[in-house]
Amino acid sequence: MNIKSNLKYSKTHEWVEELDNNCALMGLDDYSQDQLGELVYITLPEVGDAVTVGESYADVESVKAVSDVFSCVTGTVAEINEELVDSPEKVNEDPYGAWLVKVEEISAYGELMDADEYKEYLSTL
Repeated sequence: MNIKSNLKYSKTHEWVEELDNNCALMGLDDYSQDQLGELVYITLPEVGDAVTVGESYADVESVKAVSDVFSCVTGTVAEINEELVDSPEKVNEDPYGAWLVKVEEISAYGELMDADEYKEYLSTL
């Protein structure tokens, strides 16, 4: 299991990378992509859409099921990873390189764990 030390993680298995200027990237972590299996489709929000901590902002379809992706922050979608629309398998290949959205104007963060806390959390599952 690949867990990057520079990221924050949610209990619903999304990651957040805080950037400068009150922005962050969000995506699915290695555990999540492994549990989902091969991704075949991703529905992403539109640029300008609002996202809210704990609420679904996207969904992913795998060969196993359709799953919601939950936001770790409250803010506005500044950019989406267009590559994933045609190539959702990139999340399976590199979950930390295949970010889903960039969010700006962040007004709140959800309950996030650092890498060590997340490893401990995974050991309880």
